[in-house]
Amino acid sequence: MTTQLTPPVEKRPGTAADPAPAIRGPRRHGAWTPWLYLLPALVVLGALLVYPVYQLGLISFLEYTQAQVSGGEPTSFQGFGNYTALFSDPQFWQVLLATVVFAAACVVTTLAVGCALAVLLTRVRALPRLALMLAALGAWATPAITGSTVWVFLFDPDFGPVNRLLGLGDFSWTYGRYSAFALVLLEVVWCSFPFVMVTVYAGIRAVPTEVLEAAALDGASQWRIWRSVTAPMLRPVLVVVTIQSIIWDFKLFTQIYVMTNGGGIAGQNLVLNVYAYQKAFASSQYSLGSAIGVVMLLILLAVTLVYLRLLRRQGEEL
Repeated sequence: MTTQLTPPVEKRPGTAADPAPAIRGPRRHGAWTPWLYLLPALVVLGALLVYPVYQLGLISFLEYTQAQVSGGEPTSFQGFGNYTALFSDPQFWQVLLATVVFAAACVVTTLAVGCALAVLLTRVRALPRLALMLAALGAWATPAITGSTVWVFLFDPDFGPVNRLLGLGDFSWTYGRYSAFALVLLEVVWCSFPFVMVTVYAGIRAVPTEVLEAAALDGASQWRIWRSVTAPMLRPVLVVVTIQSIIWDFKLFTQIYVMTNGGGIAGQNLVLNVYAYQKAFASSQYSLGSAIGVVMLLILLAVTLVYLRLLRRQGEEL
């Protein structure tokens, strides 16, 4: 008796024997699920961010002064006339240079202080760590206008305790250009370093202890461990805090306006945000103020994109 072997049935796509096509539909549908969860946030961001940016750009191409606001004169399209007037103003380039230098100094100092204190938090016991955390978070939670007012009082030439402790007499910190910028820098670092400290401290805690112990057994010093082991592993965290610090410090307004009384003597302590405020509201040149805002937005966008592109070339994942 011979047994006849039945040839295997060939499975064709789309038949019941092939389950793959049956799950392609749900998979394709499930790809949109994350976007459905993000849709409410995208709608809110579109209303609070996209529309104001559109209005800012639109006003920068118009002639929009107090006469147009009050309805005394019609609004007219100026094209790039506002940008031409802005770029031909020597004061704009002086303020732009001062803003870039001052923001860079604030970012570097804030990162240095924040990273140093984050490393210190990993070296101290629980009680000093808690005290430092609470003090830092208190500085972080203080409103900018409140902190600026307190710092002005501390360095006041007549009643401030700092001049008495340093023996400076009636030295005015806000009179000179560089001393005023230095005073504002101290206040900016004071209210900004807690973000860097807490973020970097959390990143250090996420670094495997085995890696640090291996580097210590190999004879590496603490500075070498930080530079060669910890910092490269913290690069995505450092990118986040760096970009945030650049954005915050480049568009600084409250500290400069409060501590230098609107930009210092003869505008010697102006930065772009205060300069835009003076053009828009003090001089009622709203179109020029909007043009300055657009320039600031493009600069910050370019800096962020270049920084991220350089990071991508190094193979880092954010």
